[in-house]
Amino acid sequence: NQERLKLITLRMLVAAIQQKEIDTREKITEDGILAIIEKQVQLRKEAAEQYQAADRLELFEKENEEANILKSYLPEKLDHKAMVTIIENTIASVGAKTIQDMGQVMSELKNQSQGRIDMKQASTVVRNLLSK
Repeated sequence: NQERLKLITLRMLVAAIQQKEIDTREKITEDGILAIIEKQVQLRKEAAEQYQAADRLELFEKENEEANILKSYLPEKLDHKAMVTIIENTIASVGAKTIQDMGQVMSELKNQSQGRIDMKQASTVVRNLLSK
């Protein structure tokens, strides 16, 4: 049964990648595939939260299992200290001084991270560093 769920989950992922290729009319890069996987994980987490709130535990567990299957195809996330170091270096290289420069910093981080940085956490750290 676990292998069946894995098969179904991977088929949905392949379909999402193919749909993105059709929509953009170009071949998806490795970074693009990682972004799609991250998006699919996020969608599963959101669905799991909704199922939990609705007290639908069997669907909650299924969504969590699918998210875990997809996470196994993502690179390991950096720890907080390493993430802060990369963010500080990016802020310095971009020359960001104020919160108005946050978009530029986040864009550069996304290009550098290749899925190793949690962008939601990074956003908070960048905001805090630029607000000082």
